[in-house]
Amino acid sequence: MSIDSDISLTVVIPVHKVYGYLRKCLESVLDPECPNLQVIAINDASPDGSGALLDMFAERDPRLRVRHLEANVGLGEARNIGLSMATGDYVWFIDSDDHLTDDTMPLVFRRLEETRPDVLLLDYARVYWDGRIHRSMQRHLFADPQAPEVFRLEERMELLEILPLAWNKVIRREFMLRYGLRFPKGYYEDTPVAYPVLFAAERISMLDRVSVCYRQRGQGTSITRTISAKHLDIFKQYRLIFGFLDRLGDRGEPFRKAMFDRMMWHLLIVFASKDRVPRDLRPTFFHEMSGLYNAYRPRTGQVQPGGLQGLKYRLVERDAFTLFSLLKVLNIGRLLVRGGLRRRARKAIRASARFLRGRGKRLYYRVQLRLPMDENLAVYAAYWYRGYACNPAAIYEKCRELAPWVRGVWVVRNRTQAERLPPGVEYVIAGTLGHLRVMARAKYFINNVNFLDDIVKRRGQVHLQTQHGTPLKVMGIEQIHYPLTAHRGEEFQALLDRVDRWDYLISANPRSTEVWDRSYPGRHEILEIGYPRNDRFFRATDAEVARLRAGLGIPEGAKAILYAPTHRDYMLAFEPMVHLGRLARELGDGYVILLRAHYFYRTGDLATRQGWPAGRVIDVSAHPAVEDLCLASDVLLTDYSSIMFDYANLDGRPIVIYANDWDTYVRTRGVNIDLMAEPPGAVATTETGLIEAFRSGAVWGDIAAKARAEFRRKFCAYDDGNAAERAVRRVILGERPPGPRRR
Repeated sequence: MSIDSDISLTVVIPVHKVYGYLRKCLESVLDPECPNLQVIAINDASPDGSGALLDMFAERDPRLRVRHLEANVGLGEARNIGLSMATGDYVWFIDSDDHLTDDTMPLVFRRLEETRPDVLLLDYARVYWDGRIHRSMQRHLFADPQAPEVFRLEERMELLEILPLAWNKVIRREFMLRYGLRFPKGYYEDTPVAYPVLFAAERISMLDRVSVCYRQRGQGTSITRTISAKHLDIFKQYRLIFGFLDRLGDRGEPFRKAMFDRMMWHLLIVFASKDRVPRDLRPTFFHEMSGLYNAYRPRTGQVQPGGLQGLKYRLVERDAFTLFSLLKVLNIGRLLVRGGLRRRARKAIRASARFLRGRGKRLYYRVQLRLPMDENLAVYAAYWYRGYACNPAAIYEKCRELAPWVRGVWVVRNRTQAERLPPGVEYVIAGTLGHLRVMARAKYFINNVNFLDDIVKRRGQVHLQTQHGTPLKVMGIEQIHYPLTAHRGEEFQALLDRVDRWDYLISANPRSTEVWDRSYPGRHEILEIGYPRNDRFFRATDAEVARLRAGLGIPEGAKAILYAPTHRDYMLAFEPMVHLGRLARELGDGYVILLRAHYFYRTGDLATRQGWPAGRVIDVSAHPAVEDLCLASDVLLTDYSSIMFDYANLDGRPIVIYANDWDTYVRTRGVNIDLMAEPPGAVATTETGLIEAFRSGAVWGDIAAKARAEFRRKFCAYDDGNAAERAVRRVILGERPPGPRRR
């Protein structure tokens, strides 16, 4: 039911590099019950697919207006642009990686209708990548039963404890314009708006519920660090705040001491964080902090607290950086004496034991890390060192063509894997000194999974993560929300640390880009170039296909069905969902089934147990290149394997989905794509239905062909036969090649 209100609200959403989170943000804001809602999205030259996603939402909902900027202007200026376009009575600035809780928008409208405030304060919760949700520490301020519904800040000065953010405040637009409030450039741009609106407001109201989910972007150990000179911007922002108090005159006097206390609290927190202010700028930061202290401290009343905090204030007042730093060292010593020393000693002993167990190789690796980097050495690996395959193999071959001076070395698990490498491919065996040497000295690293956790990334090394499939199933840190993987909390933190090493991540289609952004958050560049391994599909000749079919033993004139099921986390061993012996007998002599089991499994005595007809079911699980099997087959039969997204590039070759346990798979593993709603062809949920789909010709019918064409449009958009070249030119040669030709 629509909200009947004469109040209108404009939500301003700046957008930059949030593709994986933007959809949820927009869906939470564009509540259908709120017709008086205007949403203005400012695409701040986002380099990902955010702009296209905004346009798609705008086509569906006229309440959304999109402005695309040609150059990145920053969060503050993007908000200002949105404010200049706003027409609502109220304006709300929401960050595009956050989202609203259910029913928040109607409740906000109702509260605005009831209280008609200048500022409406909203509570929030921090939402972490691992599923933890922590309500704000100021929640008690919202739940105070004695507080009036509408008030001025003088009546509740404790509200200055609420974090000075833009998205936890809905502000009367005319009020904001009257005082000329705009967001400045630089870091901490919220503070010169968030505090002044409270100072000037005649009517403040609050909504006692969690309204905003403040996303804590999950990232690895060093990625979370934002060490930068930009943190010096905090000083100019607080000067703006005290300048606003000067403009208010007597009206602003009651707030000076409280604002001074909040400023010092904030500055000391930033200064204390070793992950924000660079070591060489710490004296400068301290000097600037001292300047603000002496410029804005109240001249009357108690300023300095007692105890250790009072000592800190006195040292800041005197700009005594060296003494302040010594005070920190003494304080650390005090904490150690109180009991931390014993705990740290135990931790050091455990670390030493681990070091001693592998000290020879570890020392060798450390020495190699200190030797010069080989600018013309690239290390390749695939599927946890299982051999020469997938996207890394395609990139390796293209690199030999475009950059032959770059020496490529493959990491393999053992001698058996090494013997299966193509002639002339250089290799090292995992765990050997040679392996440690190339990992320490190489410039480039190309892998479709991750290298080991204890690998150190040197300054200047370049890691390309190619992935090995389109994420139909939930991947990365988002797996923590599903029962079969939720217990692996420590593993997910380790995963984030691995992601921290990536410089580039390949995406095969727009949907993958959106998922990768959420599942593997980091600062790497996502390369929307298609999958290099699929280049081969665009170059294979009829003669090559005939040779592959003959080599696999496919009789001339027979239709070859490639059966490639996915891995299921809830199954301990491989057992095909399809009884291959029965399927082969039912379909007759005109068909041959090629079984490609997932590489996690062994097929064992499956042929005997299922009674495979001689020559009619062929186990090709050990074949080194799945691309060969795709080219040799006439039709793909799979369940939820990402092979379907690659196979869709092959013109005229049907894809059949056997989804007998779809609901179980969705509940236990989770999916990003509703395969039942957008399948690549015919779908069967029982063996009888599967057999009938082949017998009736539905597999090759018009309905299946139309579904496959739409599937290809969505998920093969970047595959055009040149993905490997684009990867080499961007990563190895440092060029920015033209993007793929969109289908």
